[in-house]
Amino acid sequence: MATLILKPIQSLDAPELELYLTLRRVEEHERAGVLVATNAKVVQRLLASRFTVVSALLTPAWLEKLEPELRARPESEIVVYLGDKSLLETITGYQLHQGVMAVGRIPPRPDFESLLQQSPLPLLLAAVEGIASAENLGAIVRGCAAFGVHFLIVGETCGSPFQRRAVSGSMGCIFEQPVVQVDDLVETLKALRARGVLCFAAHPRSDAKKLSVVDLRGDCCLVFGAEGPGLTASTLAACDEMVEIPMPSHMNSLNVASATAVFLYEATRQREVAGEL
Repeated sequence: MATLILKPIQSLDAPELELYLTLRRVEEHERAGVLVATNAKVVQRLLASRFTVVSALLTPAWLEKLEPELRARPESEIVVYLGDKSLLETITGYQLHQGVMAVGRIPPRPDFESLLQQSPLPLLLAAVEGIASAENLGAIVRGCAAFGVHFLIVGETCGSPFQRRAVSGSMGCIFEQPVVQVDDLVETLKALRARGVLCFAAHPRSDAKKLSVVDLRGDCCLVFGAEGPGLTASTLAACDEMVEIPMPSHMNSLNVASATAVFLYEATRQREVAGEL
């Protein structure tokens, strides 16, 4: 049970508040090994997770609501900075955080082999390449959590899934959904294929198979690229097949987070029909 160290604040000049005031300095947070959760739903999911909670910045009204969850944490102590609503309104992005923020620690990267061994069969994995938009990355994490993806593989050309906008975009699902960041996505896909995992590239092209006819019931990894450039040639070459969503309109692609949800829904539907869920 955590002891709460309550620290009322009259201004935002204190050095210890810097993490809460530098929400756009993604690299600084990464180097410090921390993430910032903003808004009540995301903070509550952080408090319910296994992630280490360092501190919180709250209005007195929010402390009253969240105190039981804070005290139930396993940390020995958590610093809680208390500021009036009028003061916290001056922090950039107040319309998003609403005076409820918390800092947690980014966990060590999980071991890829251990994740594979711990995941039940048949495997359902997702991988992303070149996703720079934190909002899209967060939405993809949320979709993976919704459809039971065993873990999401984040390639080296993506942004961090732990940056504030990604954490918010996931609605806190990043605290529940297993994610592994890799240094070489192509080699990771090759390693999966060597283990018998089929890798399907979500890539609209004339020679791509339609999603509706592809069998996604076995061990598989669905691979997604950024809107516009799509997947690189080397990543496409590392996949077994290219697959596209059949669309009768003149449009040939969706937002990557939307496309991910469509692919994952189809995989889940097939597995449910086959009695695998």
